[in-house]
Amino acid sequence: MPRTETLLSAFPRASLLAQPTPLERLNRLSADLGIDLWIKRDDLTGLSFGGNKTRQLEFYIGAARAAAADTILITGAVQSNFARTAAAAAAKHGMQAVLQREERVPGMDPLYYRSGNIFLSEILGADAMSYPEGEDEAGADAALETRAEHLRAEGRIPYIIPLGLGHPPLGALGYVQGGAELAAQIGGFDAAVVPSGSGATHAGFLTGVRLAGITAPVFGICVRRDAASQKSRLEKVADALADLIDIPPPFGRDDILTWDGALAPGYGRAGPATRAALQCMAKAEGILLDPVYSAKTFAGLLGLLKEDSIRTGQKVLLLHTGGLPALFAYQNDLGFGGAGAP
Repeated sequence: MPRTETLLSAFPRASLLAQPTPLERLNRLSADLGIDLWIKRDDLTGLSFGGNKTRQLEFYIGAARAAAADTILITGAVQSNFARTAAAAAAKHGMQAVLQREERVPGMDPLYYRSGNIFLSEILGADAMSYPEGEDEAGADAALETRAEHLRAEGRIPYIIPLGLGHPPLGALGYVQGGAELAAQIGGFDAAVVPSGSGATHAGFLTGVRLAGITAPVFGICVRRDAASQKSRLEKVADALADLIDIPPPFGRDDILTWDGALAPGYGRAGPATRAALQCMAKAEGILLDPVYSAKTFAGLLGLLKEDSIRTGQKVLLLHTGGLPALFAYQNDLGFGGAGAP
């Protein structure tokens, strides 16, 4: 099997990432939980509050630059970390960003629509458009294509970062590289826990660590769909990723592990387990997690430990994917104090 660097060298790549990101042992939580717990700090990727999307955008912006694009279009939730980071990446490379905001999280208060990633995207000079549905990936992508057609008619050169399945998962390449980076830092582990939403981070990370020779289980914590639906999605993303880098799939279906015990009450909402996990990490280690992805991921780790899927004494890796600006948009929903206090 070719080395990861060789596999990825065929793809244009823009420089966005401060790497390698730190790998830290969580000493207090290790003692409290009875495991050897390490955290990969991809909240510290270095572009506009960091986060995992920076790794993915290196390949999307690379492709956009190769196409001489002057405008990036992307779709996501109102508080999308991907959209905010895309706006920053576009600015860094002299492009305009168009961010489509999907209504994925009903019932949120006005703060959700003006703070966090919304506020940062406005500072970054991004244009915004809206899409009324939150579970229509094909429709959201089609709306971006309609906007791109208008831009082409104006003489612009747009590049769409797609959401739905059926497109080459360029973003997953970022975590093929990220998995290799981690393997060089940690050598090995007994279990890893990562968020699983679009599937790009989960599939890319699993591919990267398998190519590096690590065979330990990688648990994907569901943040948007139930475990069965997410596993089906991951199978498709993993197959498309293997095709993209022209290798046989480096793992089987049984290696795709999904867990949805912290998903309720749904995407973009923090249930009791998520809130407890967020505060546990903050109080024990001084590390902040976001309510949509990384706090649910840590809640998943705690749930897997309780279920004995992760066992006492094991060396466990937690991937911190960032998303911290959303904390400010969710302060009323989280209810830790201030205006959100009961």
